[in-house]
Amino acid sequence: MDIIKVSSKSTPQKVAGAISNLFRESTDKVEMQAIGAGALNQAIKAIAIARGFVAPTGKNLVCIPAFSDIEIDGEERTAIKLIVEAL
Repeated sequence: MDIIKVSSKSTPQKVAGAISNLFRESTDKVEMQAIGAGALNQAIKAIAIARGFVAPTGKNLVCIPAFSDIEIDGEERTAIKLIVEAL
C-alpha cells in the first residue's frame, strides 16, 4: 500500500492530485499519514478534492481513520492514519 505523508504546509490540491494518480494506476487503497491538527486538516481537504477528481470514473472514495505510532528522530509520536479506499 502506498503511503502519502501530509504536513500542515502541504497543498491540498497537490495531495489530491497524488491520490487521484494512484487510483488511476489501479491502486484500490492509499494510506495517508498526518501528525498534528494542521496536517490532518490538509489531508481531509485533499481527500474531499480527490473525491471530485475520481468521481467521473465511477469510483467513490471512502476514508477510514486510525491511530499509528511512529518514530521521528528517535522520538515516538502518534500519527493519524487515513486509509482511503475506492468503492
